[in-house]
Amino acid sequence: MVELPLHIAWSGLRTLDLGLPRQRMSLYRTVLAEGMRDDLCRFLNRDILLELWPVLHKLISRAIKDVWEEAFPELRP
Repeated sequence: MVELPLHIAWSGLRTLDLGLPRQRMSLYRTVLAEGMRDDLCRFLNRDILLELWPVLHKLISRAIKDVWEEAFPELRP
């Protein structure tokens, strides 16, 4: 279980069960969209991000997708 701070999850579910695939995807999507640098380091895991990216990149904005794929070429298809 992970509880996101209010500045990240300002509306909706704040406590997520990472054992549930939909909630894990929701956490990653929310942190990518709303998190600050420290939040990214605290809540995201490289291996899980790589696993989720094929679906996750369709759920986030083009700008966020482009920044992440530029910084981390291993995320590119």
